[in-house]
Amino acid sequence: MNTIILIVAGLTLALAADKPIEIVKQNSEVNLDGSFKSSYETGNGIVVEEQGVLKNAGNKDTEAEEVQGSFKYTAPDGTPIQITYLANENGFQPQGEHLPVAPTGPPVPPLIARALEWIAAHPQPEEAKKGSA
Repeated sequence: MNTIILIVAGLTLALAADKPIEIVKQNSEVNLDGSFKSSYETGNGIVVEEQGVLKNAGNKDTEAEEVQGSFKYTAPDGTPIQITYLANENGFQPQGEHLPVAPTGPPVPPLIARALEWIAAHPQPEEAKKGSA
């Protein structure tokens, strides 16, 4: 799925140009165990690399593809853009210098932190199940 998104993004950038953009390098490897490697580079400097592996193969409850990759290009304003990412059962996790970062909240007050520690150290017993004698 992520490969498709990256290819579409690359093609969209290429189609926005006045003339077709040449693919100057392309590699692809797909293995029987579900792992793969793929990369390409275009004549206008777009570079995409991706590799993936099937985790927990054969276990339908925990089987998941894990993909790591990166892509880079130059934005129309001349800014170099580079993204690295991990995509797995926890979702798509991109990293890049230009990506916004969520603000951090205020620190937890010491008394609240102590109370949370105490609660974690002294869990309440579960209530008796209703209807059991």
